[in-house]
Amino acid sequence: MEIEEAREVFLSGIDPIMDRSSLSPVQEMVPLEKAAGRILAENVTASFPVPHFSKSAMDGYAVRAEDIREASREKPAVLRVLYERLAGDLPEEEKNLPAEGRNLPAQAEGLAQTAVRIMTGAALPEGYDAVVRQEDTDYGEKEVRVFASVPAYRNICRKGEDIEEGSSVLLSGSRIGRVEAGVLASLGTGEVPVLRPVRVHILSTGSELLEPGEAWDNDRVDAGERHGRRREQREASVLQSRTEKKCPPAGKIFSSIPYALMAGLSGGCFSVRMEICPDEPEALIQALSVALECADIVITTGGVSVGKKDLLPDILDRVGAKKLFSGVNVQPGTPTIGSVKDGIPILSLSGNPYAALVNFDLYFWHAAAKLTGCPAFLPRTLHGVMGEDYPKKNRLRRLLRAEEREGCIYLPAESHASSVIGNLLGCNCYIDLPAETSLKKGDVVRIIRMAE
Repeated sequence: MEIEEAREVFLSGIDPIMDRSSLSPVQEMVPLEKAAGRILAENVTASFPVPHFSKSAMDGYAVRAEDIREASREKPAVLRVLYERLAGDLPEEEKNLPAEGRNLPAQAEGLAQTAVRIMTGAALPEGYDAVVRQEDTDYGEKEVRVFASVPAYRNICRKGEDIEEGSSVLLSGSRIGRVEAGVLASLGTGEVPVLRPVRVHILSTGSELLEPGEAWDNDRVDAGERHGRRREQREASVLQSRTEKKCPPAGKIFSSIPYALMAGLSGGCFSVRMEICPDEPEALIQALSVALECADIVITTGGVSVGKKDLLPDILDRVGAKKLFSGVNVQPGTPTIGSVKDGIPILSLSGNPYAALVNFDLYFWHAAAKLTGCPAFLPRTLHGVMGEDYPKKNRLRRLLRAEEREGCIYLPAESHASSVIGNLLGCNCYIDLPAETSLKKGDVVRIIRMAE
């Protein structure tokens, strides 16, 4: 399959969290100050306009536009100042400026040739239809000389000009960022209905894997025993190693992939659990079965190829998962598997760090968008110009790590091996390179932005 076909098939097996029948609630109320990064669970409709009264957009004088129609430096309009109104002062009457095109109320006739000193944000007094900025006056306190005319409704923030009453402001599935939070606050929203965090379970397989920070003793325990130890024992081992910082022996490595994946799943939208499991069938079956009971999506790493210890294809069959795709026309990550069990998607990635990361980005964020109804998760694709050559032709479609700077694309190093992760530092995109294609400086390429 091509990437796009595999992804479409994978997404077809995913039901949005909001559509699932479950005894546990799929949404929760959180204080607005803790809602950043969360997914809105309900549509938001404005129950009142913003602003809900007409107000001055600057420091100056509230006037009737007709009273200063002929005002100029040579012939200023002279107005009697009735009083001063500051931001926060309550108007004498809870009335608002009439809509454009309507006549002013009858009582406004008594306001002819008058003004109100007004500060930015203060409610526009009844009967006045414009604000003249103070720089166009002599700053008079009892009587003000106005040196410029302004049309009606000039320098006023009119009622509802930001948000109209009854308008649809935010849709369910919106991710709450700083603008969304500001809009919600302007509507007086103290608590926000959000989707509960998406439960992600990352299961890294491999008898060679150690938890970062875990002390290693050749004479201590094998991988199977280590997996079965209680959590507090493993934590004690990590605590011990903080001072030792031993390099593991040949044949053992610290597990890096789940920590890289978890770091990209911050922000409150995701609740992540991760564990390491040895390459032992019964341990894998147990770990995967437990993960499927408590997760919305399961990510596995390692064991998907054709080696003696690549057990995942058989394990997926044994737990009753339905394979949706495997064997994709892409390098790295050809053996990536997408499957589903009882409505829970399983994305099985390579155990090589770069292969795992790039294929995670290819499939997971689309799955997250489907699960949450939030399109903000979808990766951005754009085009750039190569800043250097890439002469190698690959048999399969290839995704190359790269850095985009002001529209120009640079390669980080000579090595593009799927096992290398260090030269991803500084990279921010992948070049989507068709099969049997080389690149020269100046060529236009399609790139996929990495998740930030």
